[in-house]
Amino acid sequence: MWGPITGAPPRARVTIAPVSSRVCPACGRLDALSPDRLVFPPDWACPSCGHRLPVDHGILLTAPALLESGESSQSPDFDFLAEAERDHFWFVARRKLIVGLAERYAPGARRILEVGCGTGNVLDALYASRPWTRAVGIDLYPRGLELARRNMPAAVELFQADARAIPVRDAFDLAGAFDVLEHIVEDDAVIGGIRAALVENGVFLAAVPQHPSLWSAADDVAGHVRRYERGELERKVRAAGFEILFSTSYAVALLPVMALSRVSARSAKGHDTQAAVRREFDVPPGVNRALTAVLVAETHLSRWGVRWPIGGSRVIVAKRR
Repeated sequence: MWGPITGAPPRARVTIAPVSSRVCPACGRLDALSPDRLVFPPDWACPSCGHRLPVDHGILLTAPALLESGESSQSPDFDFLAEAERDHFWFVARRKLIVGLAERYAPGARRILEVGCGTGNVLDALYASRPWTRAVGIDLYPRGLELARRNMPAAVELFQADARAIPVRDAFDLAGAFDVLEHIVEDDAVIGGIRAALVENGVFLAAVPQHPSLWSAADDVAGHVRRYERGELERKVRAAGFEILFSTSYAVALLPVMALSRVSARSAKGHDTQAAVRREFDVPPGVNRALTAVLVAETHLSRWGVRWPIGGSRVIVAKRR
């Protein structure tokens, strides 16, 4: 038998999902993103302050001040990289690894962001791997984005941005930063911005060089500020509010070759270090095919969960909590 009902009825708990938004680079106000529009359409103007984005060679700029400061003075050699990344064993195998990890840990993702996409060699491979409703690549340097634009499908959006202040919130299921974090002193700000750009349970993939003992002229020329110590990236990613799903070294079999190459590069100090570093990419075709086969075999095992204790790089997969 029911007794008397007294008091106010309990209130239903209502959970409001965050709204996907762009962030105005000028005033910082949020502007809701429509699913069928670009993050920053060419005709966009901030509804709060009226700010419009400047354009450089067809690339929208959300952080133009950085291009005029010393922070962007060491621009990568994008024209050289665009050629090298296409067939070089390191990049071929790394693309396969990244695409495989995305398939394994984020099979349902349909909105993707790559931070520091450069000439687009990874983003292009990811875009070709499945249908996407939104695909965005950002980089500090318009030149890299210009080259990416030439080869990328028109549906992929590219714009210049400061990785430490990504101007998007709650908009992506999958985000990546591949050999980017080591260039930025405030890498924790980048990781935090990536978390903010992801939806809840969104997946973050990252690759970084590891082992400070491998530091050489190649790191200097590339503009690195660090090679990561064991466990360093994982600690920073957890501190930003992620759960680590997978973490492994990469290029395990080639670590001895890499160590010898780094020693050789150090001996070139005082000479033309740029030329010395470029020689690392000058690999005879037969050797390149053999090394590609070795690394691709390694990536197949990594994609299925094998964790390698040592290697020239560290690759992690994490989920936004």
